[in-house]
Amino acid sequence: QVQLVESGGGLVQAGGSLRLSCAASGSIFSINAMGWYRQAPGKQRELVATLNNGGDTNYAHSVKGRFTIIRDNTKNMVYLQMNSLTPEDTAVYYCQVNIRHSANYEYDYWGQGTQVTVSS
Repeated sequence: QVQLVESGGGLVQAGGSLRLSCAASGSIFSINAMGWYRQAPGKQRELVATLNNGGDTNYAHSVKGRFTIIRDNTKNMVYLQMNSLTPEDTAVYYCQVNIRHSANYEYDYWGQGTQVTVSS
C-alpha cells in the first residue's frame, strides 16, 4: 500500500508564489517518474510537470519558466515551485508517482489533490 500526501495549496494573488509538496510513503521498492497534474473547473486534467529518475523534466508550455519540479529521493518527496502565478493557474493540483513494486510490476499513484486559487 502506498500513500501520497499533498500540501501547500491555497489562495494567492496574481504574481505570487506557492510551493506544493507531495510525500510518498508505504511499500515502495523504487520510484520512477514523479509529476504534477492539474484540473480546472470544466476542463480535463492536464500535465503540469514531470521528472523521471534520470533527471529529465517535462513541462507544460504554459508553465515553462515559471514552475520548477524538484524531487528529493532521500525523502520520497516531490515539490512544485510555482512563481508568477496567474488566474489561469487556478486548479486542483494532483501529485502522481510511478512506483516500482517488483521487477515486473509498477503502478501509478495519485494524491488527493490540493486547491490552488489565484486571484486577479
